[in-house]
Order: sequence, then C-alpha cells, then structure tokens
Amino acid sequence: MENRPDLWYLCYGTTSIVHPKTQAILRAKMDASQDLQSQRRQLIYFPIVHNQADMGALSESVKKASLQKIGRQGWKRKVNLIDKFWDEIEKTLETLSVPFDRVRVYQDGLPVSWKEAPIVTELAKSGSRNHALLLGLVEKGALLMGTESLELLLEEYESVKKMLSSGESSRKKGQQTSDCSDLLERRDKSIAQRINDTLRPGEVGIIFLGMLHELESWLAKDIQVVYPVGRPLKS
Repeated sequence: MENRPDLWYLCYGTTSIVHPKTQAILRAKMDASQDLQSQRRQLIYFPIVHNQADMGALSESVKKASLQKIGRQGWKRKVNLIDKFWDEIEKTLETLSVPFDRVRVYQDGLPVSWKEAPIVTELAKSGSRNHALLLGLVEKGALLMGTESLELLLEEYESVKKMLSSGESSRKKGQQTSDCSDLLERRDKSIAQRINDTLRPGEVGIIFLGMLHELESWLAKDIQVVYPVGRPLKS
C-alpha cells in the first residue's frame, strides 16, 4: 500500500494528532468516589503520543528517520502537535477528583523491575512530559506500577532497531509490520493481565498507553474503563 507508515509509526503512533473529542472532554470533571464506595475497579485510560524523550536510546535514530520521511518542517509541526497534546492531558489530570492514596499508575514501556521510580525519574529529567506527569501523580500519593514484561520490551527494542537500520525491501518491511502487530497484541495481553492482577476492588488505575494499543478486550469484566481524552485508534 502506498504511503503506508513505516514500522516505527505503526508500533508507536508517533504521527497521531490530537483526538478531535479532546477539547469537549477536557471541560468535564471526573469523580470516582461512587465507584470507590461500590468497591468497583476503575481504569482511567489515556491513549498517548510519545515525544522524542520517551524513545530513550533510540531517540536520535527516530528523529533521523522522521526527518528523512517528513522533512524538517514536518518534524517541527509534529513536535508542536505533540506538545499541545500533552498540554491537554495535563489540564485533564488537573480535573481529576480521586483519592490518590487509592490510585495505581500504569505506564507504556515501564517494565516490572523494582526499578520503576529511577527509570521514570531519568526519563522525566531528559524531557519526557509523560514521565514528569507520573512523578506528579506519585507526589500526590499515587502508587507507580511496573506495567510491562521486560522480555517483550526487549523483543520490541530489537525489532525497532532493525527497522531503523539500513533500508530494506518492501516485502521485508511488510513482514516486520506483521511481526509488530503480533508483538503489540502480546504486549496488550500482558499489560491487561498485570492490571487484572494488581488493581484491587475500590481502587482507581490510571494508564498512559500508546495510541495503537487496544487494552479493553483483555481486561477483566468488572473493570470500568473511562476515556477522558478519546479512545485508542483501534477501538
């Protein structure tokens, strides 16, 4: 298919623009007190767009690939759109009315490792607005949760690194895209299972997850999912 995004964009959705429903939803305040009283489990789901700092060791390679694909002006426009996107997520979080001592925070790309806090702190210092927000939630009393399988994240890292290396044939890229889709589903299942196992009755989870993930199909039926800035692209 012509103009099909490359593997990186398919995996991470970094070219996504702000969801059209965001502005309207930002005006609505969320109050989870009734769900806490009823001992239901609630998950507040933020589909996100990654900025360059989120890419860690692949940051410069991703920027180089983006410049080759969309040019310098396109890159600047994308960076500005992503910044505006995070401005809106910050505003949305300010409206949350939840008892943060009963909140668990889950994060795209954060492995279960017992080193979650240092990882988040380092990325926040490097300029990740996503991870800076995580630190803010923790300061309010929320519990930071390791979210993903380290093995699956390493598998994805190697896959993306290959894609960003020297040019490959369309046929090989097509196979990589298929592999990426399969890996994304395995990650979604793993993330959902982590939430199913750790989010307790009466608690609220907050998750930040890339636009191309689709988590709800794998979550336990008793978990109520709320989308304050629109749904993932697949839903």
